[in-house]
Amino acid sequence: MLKISGKTIITFNINGSAHEVTVRPGDTLLEVLRSRLGLTGTKVGCENGDCGACTVLVDGWPVKSCLMLAVEGVGRAITTIEGLTNTPVQNAFANFSAFQCGFCTPGFIMVCHSLLMHHPNPDDYTIESWLQSNICRCTSYQEISAAVRSLIKSDA
Repeated sequence: MLKISGKTIITFNINGSAHEVTVRPGDTLLEVLRSRLGLTGTKVGCENGDCGACTVLVDGWPVKSCLMLAVEGVGRAITTIEGLTNTPVQNAFANFSAFQCGFCTPGFIMVCHSLLMHHPNPDDYTIESWLQSNICRCTSYQEISAAVRSLIKSDA
């Protein structure tokens, strides 16, 4: 990190690539991703951590980027929705029509991707618990749950 008149130059590892950016101490990860790096797939929702539209993965775990300071991302592996192009979760969402307007979809995909990374064979309770971190105002959660269930690895 290099400090220059109230700003800091930091390097992020985002979607497997290094990105150098100048930030102010109070800049959130969400602001930096969207306005300085052009990664607009991460959506601005409530900006207080309730809706989950801004969810990204930090070291493989879902984090609401509106609540994380940008400087906290230094030295961490950050994955945005742009880093999950053509993944099984994204394809399952399309196959099961697990969205309507699509605004909350990137955040849900991030949560579901992390869920399946950490729990390859989740039970219904685990799926529902993980999905509670995000809000969709357009569709039911049945399609989202069905998309996740379609990706569960069977031991049979």
